[in-house]
Amino acid sequence: MSDLAKQIESYIAELERVNASPHTIRNYRSDLGQFLSYFSRAGEPPPASELDMLALREWLGGLYSQKLDAISIRRKLAAVRSLFQFLRREGKVKPNFAKLLRTPKAPQRLPRVMTEEQTNRLVDGVAAAEIERPFPERDAAIFELLYGCGLRVSELSGLNLDDFDFGERWARVRGKGRKERQVPFGSKCAAALERYLGARRAKAGERALLVNHRGSRLSDRGARGIVKFYARLVSGDDSVHPHSLRHAYATHLLSDGADLRSIQELLGHARLSTTQKYTQVSLTDLMKVYDKAHPKAQ
Repeated sequence: MSDLAKQIESYIAELERVNASPHTIRNYRSDLGQFLSYFSRAGEPPPASELDMLALREWLGGLYSQKLDAISIRRKLAAVRSLFQFLRREGKVKPNFAKLLRTPKAPQRLPRVMTEEQTNRLVDGVAAAEIERPFPERDAAIFELLYGCGLRVSELSGLNLDDFDFGERWARVRGKGRKERQVPFGSKCAAALERYLGARRAKAGERALLVNHRGSRLSDRGARGIVKFYARLVSGDDSVHPHSLRHAYATHLLSDGADLRSIQELLGHARLSTTQKYTQVSLTDLMKVYDKAHPKAQ
């Protein structure tokens, strides 16, 4: 194994040691594996200490030549920067040249958001149990949690039984960077959870709230597949995914008068600027109403 490969493995081991999310570890392993492959084209790759600014710029140029979008390039660049930052702390490299690479600007894309009517029709359609499925109570609870609490799919699958206070209707959620927050849930979500807990079949000692057919924790991928299945059958829309319900949660709260700071806390956003995109969604919707209804709009 080359020195660079060993350095990457040491960094991945460090991520596992500090309990980084499985999603982060999986993506960084993949991105850094591609980084290693790029420098292995001519044989043994050099150690990170021999990768100067010119070499890293050539690698970055290779990403652009693959016609990757800005979001993908930003993620791969973040993985390499984090690797070099780790190696600098370990004394393996001196300057962190990756930190000096220019980050491509991400396009400002507004999320497509379902209306309240569309969202409620989907969530209620799952709860109606008109579709033959092995775990209808669990599936209904998934949709109530995603829309009723605005959870990321990783936060959903990470929920444990002891994260819930059913008396006060609060759930403890572990977000990005393992930051914890408390999120309230409503009566419909509470009722769905009560029905599910009465039907839950888990293996002995399993702490996860949501379990799969083996009685083990339901994975992110499993939750995505469930949402995709119902979205296709109930709404006929293949584009709906778990984050669509999070977008709907935030946008509908804002439309009904919730302030931006409160929504930021509920979503677990580190920066208010991340939450502010939902104001743009609301303004876009208002402009559509104006263009359609106002006599002077045309």
